[in-house]
Amino acid sequence: MATTVRSPMPWLIIVSGSLIAMLTFGPRSAMGFFQLPILHDTGWDRSTFGLAMALQNLCWGLSQPFFGAMADKFGTGRVLAASGIIYALGLLLMAHADAPIWLHVGGGVLIGTAIGAGSFSVILSAFARNVTPEQRSMAFGIGTAAGSAGMFLFAPLSQALISKFGWSDSLVYMGIMMLIVPLLAYPLRGNSSSGTQSSVQFKQTVGEALKEAFGHKSYLLLTSGFFVCGFQVAFITAHFPAYLGDIGIDARYAVIAMALIGFFNVIGSLASGVIGQRYSKPYFLALIYIGRSIAVTAFLLLPQSPTSVIVFAIVMGLLWLSTVPPTNALVAIMFGTRHLGLLGGLVFLSHQVGSFLGVWMGGVLYDRFGSYDPVWWLGVVLGLLAAVVHWPIRERPVIRAIPASA
Repeated sequence: MATTVRSPMPWLIIVSGSLIAMLTFGPRSAMGFFQLPILHDTGWDRSTFGLAMALQNLCWGLSQPFFGAMADKFGTGRVLAASGIIYALGLLLMAHADAPIWLHVGGGVLIGTAIGAGSFSVILSAFARNVTPEQRSMAFGIGTAAGSAGMFLFAPLSQALISKFGWSDSLVYMGIMMLIVPLLAYPLRGNSSSGTQSSVQFKQTVGEALKEAFGHKSYLLLTSGFFVCGFQVAFITAHFPAYLGDIGIDARYAVIAMALIGFFNVIGSLASGVIGQRYSKPYFLALIYIGRSIAVTAFLLLPQSPTSVIVFAIVMGLLWLSTVPPTNALVAIMFGTRHLGLLGGLVFLSHQVGSFLGVWMGGVLYDRFGSYDPVWWLGVVLGLLAAVVHWPIRERPVIRAIPASA
């Protein structure tokens, strides 16, 4: 009887990629802590800061498919190294912004572009090429959990830096940290033709892959549903600390809440990788979006206190990035890993369009109505719509015609 050989996990690749995810996700998840100090010193309004963060999310989304395609062709390591350098430049420019335009260019365009180059789609596509399909969901969960750990670490770190050195120097120090990314990028230097899974790839041009994806109903549903994820989490990341101040909750609970979201995000992401490996990914995603809508509704309607903030942070943390492993795994199941950086990046572009609207509308509607409530409730409705969108998605490979022999 034949013995099944279990392939070991490529831990050097996974650890290096996970550390990069931690570094690239950490500072951008802590941007909300910089809002009030920056506005206090500059006199700018929340719409100004909100537009910078909205541009960050939009540039992240717009650049990601291009960087994903570049990583597929020229190598993931080169793209990740560029991410660290651009990130450092963006943080440095943001630190010395003396006019809104420089906040928008540094904190918006440059940091957003850097995150696009060092994003989950780029890192997870490298993971997918080097693990077996059976290991893929778990590997994605580990990478996503690492990004969550970055959020957990940088929430208290950024607040401590701001308290000790001020917001400007804090951004400079975080920029220096980003220069570690090019060093960690070397083990992920392969492209779509390398890795243990390269020999089984269906050969396609980029144009053929795009045509196939945009003609695939489940891919389009997945892409549209991920828009909601971006809307919800980006709004909370950018505006939650300010929201807590508005309702009279002590500022330290904003730090505690964002750290708890990051910590329980680690647990949620790892659990998502395990659950997605065993159960229906589309149904699991639908339940995540329903859970988010219930959590926000309860938080808004029940008495708000430090205790309710902590409970809300824990629940949202479990659901925060738990969407990422099953979403990326579904793209890999549908189309394979040859163009995963590109196709996963396009799904994430939808996520970032949602992020742009969530952050931007948060600032604009607050300045108009003096409250964040309209955006909170819009997120609840969108979460329920996302659940409906994910339910009919089919978890199976696209049917392809077998090419004729030459």
